[in-house]
Amino acid sequence: MSGLVAFMSRPAGRIARVVAGIVLIVVGAVVGGAGWFLAVVGLVPLAAGAFDVCLLGPVFGQPLRGVQVRGNVASRR
Repeated sequence: MSGLVAFMSRPAGRIARVVAGIVLIVVGAVVGGAGWFLAVVGLVPLAAGAFDVCLLGPVFGQPLRGVQVRGNVASRR
């Protein structure tokens, strides 16, 4: 599963998180009502991708910061 963390710390993973966050925000705003909760939840992946934070890192024994995850992956090669 650390492959997932490594992917999420790369630029493609960061872009995927930002896009997923934007999609959740837009869908929540369009649905309205209780959908605003979905929009608020969408802020989490959006902010994580924008600030290079991988929230799954600590769950799998990796650092929280993406730059540190990339450093760990590079040192293993």
